[in-house]
Amino acid sequence: MRTEVIQPDVAFEPDVTTGELELEERHSLRRVAGLSTELTDITEVEYRQLRLERVVLVGVWTEGSIGDAENSLTELAALAETAGSQVLEGLIQRRGRPDAATFIGRGKVDELRDVVIATGADTVICDGELSPSQLRNLEQQVKVKVVDRTALILDIFAQHAKSKEGRAQVELAQLQYLLPRLRGWGETLSRQSGGSGRGGGAGGGVGTRGPGETKLETDRRRINIRIAKLRREIKAMRAVRNTKRSRRSRNGVPAVAIAGYTNAGKSSLLNRLTSAGVLVEDALFATLDPTTRRAAAEDGRVYTLSDTVGFVRHLPHQIVEAFRSTLEEVAYADLIVHVVDGAHPDPEGQVSAVREVMGEVGADKVAEVLVVNKVDAADEETLLRLKRQWPDAVFVSAFSGLGLAELRTAIAERLPRPAVDTWVLLPYDRADLVAWIHRRGQVLDTRHTEDGIDMHVRVDQQIAAELASFRR
Repeated sequence: MRTEVIQPDVAFEPDVTTGELELEERHSLRRVAGLSTELTDITEVEYRQLRLERVVLVGVWTEGSIGDAENSLTELAALAETAGSQVLEGLIQRRGRPDAATFIGRGKVDELRDVVIATGADTVICDGELSPSQLRNLEQQVKVKVVDRTALILDIFAQHAKSKEGRAQVELAQLQYLLPRLRGWGETLSRQSGGSGRGGGAGGGVGTRGPGETKLETDRRRINIRIAKLRREIKAMRAVRNTKRSRRSRNGVPAVAIAGYTNAGKSSLLNRLTSAGVLVEDALFATLDPTTRRAAAEDGRVYTLSDTVGFVRHLPHQIVEAFRSTLEEVAYADLIVHVVDGAHPDPEGQVSAVREVMGEVGADKVAEVLVVNKVDAADEETLLRLKRQWPDAVFVSAFSGLGLAELRTAIAERLPRPAVDTWVLLPYDRADLVAWIHRRGQVLDTRHTEDGIDMHVRVDQQIAAELASFRR
C-alpha cells in the first residue's frame, strides 16, 4: 500500500479520485481471522457467514497447456485472497475430466488430505463448480470444509455489494446456488422439526407433535419464498433502471460502457476520464455497483460513461442471471470501452472470457474500442505481440495517464453521429439555442453575420424539428 509523509501543520485531504475513504472503510471491515471453518453441524444461513481462513487450492487440468492450468489456479488464489483467505498450497491434477465422485481422483484425495494435515488448512477450494455429491464426498474424506469456485465468487460479491440492488442480486445468486446443495451442509438438515410425542427425544412437546417436515424441506421452502421475493424486487429496480436509460436515450445522450475483466483497471480509467472518484482497489470484483458519469468529447458532444461489474473466466451462471439488469447496461450502450490488463499473463484469455459473457447478455453486436491498460507495468515483448494481434487497440496507462488523449479521440470518433445536417441562422439573443446545439449535436461551422449566428450543424431528428423555424 502506498504511504505518504504528511508534513506537520499541513491539512491532509483524502484523494477522492481514488475512492480512498471507501477503500479505508472496506479494509477496516475485512474478515476477522481466527474463526473456525471446520466441518461441523451447520445450517445454510450459517454457511453463508463462514470465514475462510487458511486454504489449500485444488485444480483439475483437462485441456490447454500447463501454463493455462497454472494461470487458472493463480487466479483462484487471487480470488481466495480477495475473500480474506491465506493461501497455503496449490495442487493440480492432470485428468481427461473431473472425477464424478470427488472432483479429483481417489489417490489425489489422499494426497490432498496429507497436505491439509501438514499445513493446518481449514478449507479446500476447488477450481470448478462441484456437484452436491462431489462436495459431500470430498468433505467426508478430507475432513475440512470444501468450497468450489462458484461459492468463492459469490462470497466475494456478498462482501463487495453496497447498493440495495447489488445486495439483492448477490443474495438471489447465493440462494439459487445453495438450493440444490442443501443436503450437503450438515446433518441438521435431515432432522424432523415436529415431535413424535414420545418422551426423551429432542424437540417435541405440546403443540409440536405430528409428522412435521424435515429441516431440509423447511429450508427449501423458505429459500424458494425468499427467491420469489428477491426476483420481484429486482424486477422493480430493473424498471427504474430502464426508465433512466430511456430518458437518456430520449435526450439524445450517447452511452459508453466501460467493460472488461475484473481488476483490469476499469474504475481507474473512469476516474481518469471523468474524475468520478469511485473506489479503486487492487482486488478482484472491487466494483459491483455501476457508476455513471457525464463526459464530453473535444467537439462538445456530451455522452455518459458507465463503469460495470468485472467479468472472469467461468463467471457463475447464477451471477450472470442475477446481475442481468446491471450487465444490460453494456448491451444497451452505444459503445463499449473494453479494458484489458496488458500486464496479465494471459490478456488474450481475458478478452475471450469477456466477449463470451457479453454474448450471453446480447452485447456482442455493440461497437467496441479495445483498450490495453497497464502498459507501464507490461514488458515490451508482450506489448509488441498485442499490438500485432490488435492493431486497432488503444494502449494506455490509467496510472500514469499515458495514451488517454488517444483514447478520448477514439471514443469521440466512434460515438454515434447525429443524423440531420443543416444550416440555421440564430438571433444573437438566442444564445441558449447555441449552447443547446453544442450540448446535444455537432457544430461543423460557425459564422457571425449582421443578421445573427450562422451555423452549420449536425443534429438528431428531434432537435432538427425544434430548429425548423431558424433554417435558411
